[in-house]
Amino acid sequence: MADWKSEISRKTTTASEAVGLVRSGDHVFIGSGCAEPQTLVGNLSSRPDENDVEILHILTLGVAPYADPRFPGRFRHNALFIGANVRDAVQAGHADYTPVFLSEIPGLFRSGRLAVDVALVQVSPPDAAGFVSLGISVDVVRGAVETADLVIAEINPAMPRTHGDSFVHVRDVDAFVEVSTPMLELPPTQPDEACRQIAAHLATLVPDEATLQLGIGEIPQALAPLLVGKRDLGIHTEMFSDGVIDLVESGTVTGAKKTHGRGKVVTSFCMGTRRLYDYVHDNPLFEFRGVDYVNDPFVISRHDRMVAINSALEIDLTGQVCADSIGQRFFSGIGGQVDFIRGASRSRGGRPIIALRSTARGGTVSRIVPVLSEGAGIVTSRGDVHYVVTEYGIANLYGRSVRERALALVSIAHPDFRGELLAAARARHYVAPSQVDLPAGAMPYPAHATVRETLRDGRPVVYRALRPADERALRDFFYTHSDETIYLRYGTPLKHLSPSQIQHFVSVDYDQRMAIGAFLPRSEDTAPGDEDVLIGVGRYDLDRTTNLAECAFTVHDDFQNQGVGSRLLRLLVRFAAARNIDGFTAQVLARNSRMLHVFQKWCSPLSTRVDGGTYDLSFRFADLPRTRRLRDDGAPGAEAASPPEPVGTSRADR
Repeated sequence: MADWKSEISRKTTTASEAVGLVRSGDHVFIGSGCAEPQTLVGNLSSRPDENDVEILHILTLGVAPYADPRFPGRFRHNALFIGANVRDAVQAGHADYTPVFLSEIPGLFRSGRLAVDVALVQVSPPDAAGFVSLGISVDVVRGAVETADLVIAEINPAMPRTHGDSFVHVRDVDAFVEVSTPMLELPPTQPDEACRQIAAHLATLVPDEATLQLGIGEIPQALAPLLVGKRDLGIHTEMFSDGVIDLVESGTVTGAKKTHGRGKVVTSFCMGTRRLYDYVHDNPLFEFRGVDYVNDPFVISRHDRMVAINSALEIDLTGQVCADSIGQRFFSGIGGQVDFIRGASRSRGGRPIIALRSTARGGTVSRIVPVLSEGAGIVTSRGDVHYVVTEYGIANLYGRSVRERALALVSIAHPDFRGELLAAARARHYVAPSQVDLPAGAMPYPAHATVRETLRDGRPVVYRALRPADERALRDFFYTHSDETIYLRYGTPLKHLSPSQIQHFVSVDYDQRMAIGAFLPRSEDTAPGDEDVLIGVGRYDLDRTTNLAECAFTVHDDFQNQGVGSRLLRLLVRFAAARNIDGFTAQVLARNSRMLHVFQKWCSPLSTRVDGGTYDLSFRFADLPRTRRLRDDGAPGAEAASPPEPVGTSRADR
């Protein structure tokens, strides 16, 4: 103990003397994020003697005087991820940008391809064994400290002591500068309505026992409260912020079911408030490691149900994602997006997600575009993209044709841009010239209408609103019908549905036209929207002159008498009543006794008129003694006493 104490005493100096060790031509690394060594940076920039010094770092939150164009020839910044403090310099050509996967930066340091002569970092005070901690930023700092010829560290009592691979012995540091300055903080921002809508959709993609890559920003901030109540979530993420505290303290994040790093929140850095820094201080729950481990796609893939959430600046109709530039202007960096997208895609039950607002510049431009802007960089290829989420819904592009991708992305674009996006898709032959228009002014996708239940035979079923991307499922559903089902549904022996009919059926506005499908999920972890088999459909179309909607149902022959039709009816009534629709009408063939029985069971008193072999039915929600039950009943298993199932109605939507 005496040895390291005397060593640290011998190595301690002033900031001015410490940065005086930097020489012209050196490659100088600066510590990351909120752990930037501000005193050392300030003193380095004020020295007039050195020239041609390259400054390397990923995102930092402090000032960056070395990027000021007033210092030509003295400093040249090389951004491995572009932050707001150096963006103008990069875009003006006064600083460089190196596109690189975050996971590979430490390897570039160690190989010498990116040389690090001097590392300026900030650490915690030493512990009893003489180890300081890199604290809240281990990320690429670990690799820089291990490879630099000269390591200069600010010792700051405000820096948390974090667990994991964050420790450096005082013998491995060449100079210390004692400081006592507050840590840089990144206060949480208040999410707006668009962020809250995006978060609501994201929450449906997070199953119990999932492991999360959360990140920082408005969307993760909005998502965190919506995850409270899920069971045994884990975290493996390159970075996080204050929202994780509430998830841990609520018992939502336990890490108990993680298949790798069980019981630990594994990360490489965090940025937030003092509350966060105090929470991670000497807390063995948190394990801070370098990005060459945390962001390694093979490590990420070892986590079952890995949910990786990343952002984008724009995405084209084929699924190509730009995340580091606005056209030709570099804006941020590749970061860890590809690392986590690829890792999650190889995880058992994993869900790689790109989440973005549908518009930018105050709603004047769409982030979903026909083609990427000139000069825009493709960070994530169309082959890597799975889920895309905006405030208007979820599109799963994986395994989908270009036509299906384009339709799915148009359906989650802002309604103001859907028409021109679909026209662009037609012009580029992504879709057929006959592709029907999507509804104008469509509401956001109603994720709240999704219900998971079990059928009477014990099989799981998911009820959710249809999307344009369900065209294939609806087509396959039609061709499973028996001749009897087709006749009862359509009143004629149809042999096929035209493409325009199928497109019309799946293109609803979730307001005046609604369609809910019953789907069989592939597994317990299947996300809403990924189900393979459609087994039932219920829909309504509003007649605005009467404020009554015509409803219709069809149930797969093999799934009749399972409570599917009754549940579809009840969900439609609940949804329609919430849209201030007064009631339903239906046209049912007289021979369709099952459907008539369902309406009599759930919707009496009925107004009935017989027209030849068809019953014209109508009922108003306000007149039904069961209305409250129809509108509010959402409990699984409530179908146990339902009557035999209908196979279909006729005429509606013909």
